[in-house]
Amino acid sequence: MNETVHGLLAILDIVLYFHMVLPVLLLATAAVAPTAAKLLTGYLVPLAGLLDGFAKQAGHVIAWLSLFMVLTMTTAVLLRYIFGLSFIWVQESITYMHGLLFMLAASYTLWVDGHVRVDIFYRGASETRKALIDFLGTYFLLFPVMFLIVDTALPYIELSWGVHEGSRETSGIQAVYLLKSIIPVFAWMMILQGLSVAIHRAAFLTGFEKEIEHEAAMTVPLANFEGAEHD
Repeated sequence: MNETVHGLLAILDIVLYFHMVLPVLLLATAAVAPTAAKLLTGYLVPLAGLLDGFAKQAGHVIAWLSLFMVLTMTTAVLLRYIFGLSFIWVQESITYMHGLLFMLAASYTLWVDGHVRVDIFYRGASETRKALIDFLGTYFLLFPVMFLIVDTALPYIELSWGVHEGSRETSGIQAVYLLKSIIPVFAWMMILQGLSVAIHRAAFLTGFEKEIEHEAAMTVPLANFEGAEHD
């Protein structure tokens, strides 16, 4: 991996680390500096909306792979048992699509709160306690695991790119190094959506999110009224 890529990743890490501190700062300043906390919420909540929109669009696009997987598998079965034909690259393409589907749709699943949850204490908790559990779980579980995946995967991927790792079969897909490159992409997408979760939960715990949403809702009718007068 060349120096340009390392430099770009370092810059992205700094920007990400900075934004990861902001939800914690929001909670810390809510009581002592409510005006500053509200201004910070005004920046963070729209940012979380952008991250949510990205996860939503990514999920909708990647979901099409499930259809392509079914069609490809059906085609492979028909070719094998009706025409007696079998292609390694067709079989391997199903594995590729399966990996892409689950890794790139994971952030969407987090957005819709669809990941498996052990509901021992969470199910019967109040909304405030649920928000606190989500916030702490994001920082103490999600973020550390995802950063660990990135740190351990990058040397592994760099080695794979160095030899242009491909299928062990001659007629297979010679792009294993590209498939492995999705591992850190998965982790970064999860980190970004985790940041969105942290922002929403911090804004909920401080109570500022409802105020900003109310102010935004009041602004839309006012803008429409002013526009109607100009007409």
